[in-house]
Amino acid sequence: MSDETEDEAGLAGAEDTGAAGLFDAPPLPEQERMVEAILFAAAEPMTRAQIEDRLPHGSDAGAALEMLRRRYEGRGVRLVRVGPGWAFRTAPDLGFLMRREAAESRKLSRAAIETLAIVAYHQPVTRAEIEEIRGVTVSKGTVDLLMELDWIRLGRRRETPGRPVTFVTTNAFLDHFGLESARDLPGLKELRAAGLLDGMPPEGGEGDEPGEEVETSDMFGEEAEADDSAGDTGDDLPPR
Repeated sequence: MSDETEDEAGLAGAEDTGAAGLFDAPPLPEQERMVEAILFAAAEPMTRAQIEDRLPHGSDAGAALEMLRRRYEGRGVRLVRVGPGWAFRTAPDLGFLMRREAAESRKLSRAAIETLAIVAYHQPVTRAEIEEIRGVTVSKGTVDLLMELDWIRLGRRRETPGRPVTFVTTNAFLDHFGLESARDLPGLKELRAAGLLDGMPPEGGEGDEPGEEVETSDMFGEEAEADDSAGDTGDDLPPR
């Protein structure tokens, strides 16, 4: 091979190496910094695919997220899963420090609390199924309120006569109650152990007598206060 041919081959190889280096993904620690910045500025949880779309070509969003999650373990804020997404959240044991910033309160009626619990534990569920479980008609206002709070949404229609629409919980619901997924909802044994079912009749027993008041607690672990002023029960749920 002539000297000229060798020089051309060397030049081509150098160009290929330079092009490859130009489009290489940044080092993993730098990807971690990028993911941290993206999530810090995000207004809502972001999925891995959404994060990957913003990273340079060839980046590994999954590895960067895992590295970032480990870095924030034991800190005042943590990187947590919220449904399919990721977000920074205050460490649970430091939640009491946020009370002064959380001035707003959401007041839910007993009907809304019960409807929300039924949707959470039986989703996807239709309005008729909610009414069958509660034993009373579900008012449009109750469903509208829960949808306004973005705690429930419309699901798929059932492949049954009439094709009724179903209701399911949202990522905002999971986020508010600190759940990664609906599978993390407390089970019957946990609710009973926490004393949340003490006011309920035993299985197979008689229901409450008409007019009898039963103190209930929020099924998701937050305290509830009874309000008899309008013949209804209201519950103050502090926001996240």
